[in-house]
Amino acid sequence: MRVMCTGRVDLSFVFRALAKGADAVFIAGCHLNECNYTTHGNFYALRMSHICRKLMELIGLNPERLSIEFISGGEGTRFAELVNTYSRTIHDLGPLGSEDGLDAETLRFRLEAAIRLVPHIKLLERERFRVQFQTRAEYDAFFGSDEFDRLFRETIGEKLAMSQTISLLENGPLPTAEIAEHLGLPASDVSRHLNTSSRQGLVRYDSGQKCYALT
Repeated sequence: MRVMCTGRVDLSFVFRALAKGADAVFIAGCHLNECNYTTHGNFYALRMSHICRKLMELIGLNPERLSIEFISGGEGTRFAELVNTYSRTIHDLGPLGSEDGLDAETLRFRLEAAIRLVPHIKLLERERFRVQFQTRAEYDAFFGSDEFDRLFRETIGEKLAMSQTISLLENGPLPTAEIAEHLGLPASDVSRHLNTSSRQGLVRYDSGQKCYALT
């Protein structure tokens, strides 16, 4: 357990915990609108937890493996109940990776890709996702909306796919179908990402091997 203001919770903390073997992450903060430091860091943590859960879903992990709750220092009984309930939930979900349909190598690769993307996501959070509401229900509604889903996939989703593709090609040329299999994406989506990367001068098509390679 690590104690600090939830405003300091970084996405990389979550993914590094999972990469080191944790099956889930539980974040507990002050009640919304009752920040002890008047920084409203708990609102930031709530936004980032929604983004993190969306990214977990994108890389093939059950987003229920991350939970955030808001509790006061005088609610010891409620805290214990929440932790016990969440522990049972994670026990039912089973071990990370194997119960998500990912082998150890694929899990490692996708978590590393997510960690590399954190600086880009933090920039987007400031520029595109920093909405201001007063209640958790309003945040849940926004981050669960079709509008946010579209924006997320157009920004973070595209960037993640391209980053993962580049990482795969660092080990040698690969055909589109094999890249798609590694990433768990439709070949048509991978082709689009490869075309974009090619225009940016990041990859090239080797007609002799009928594969894509790094430039």
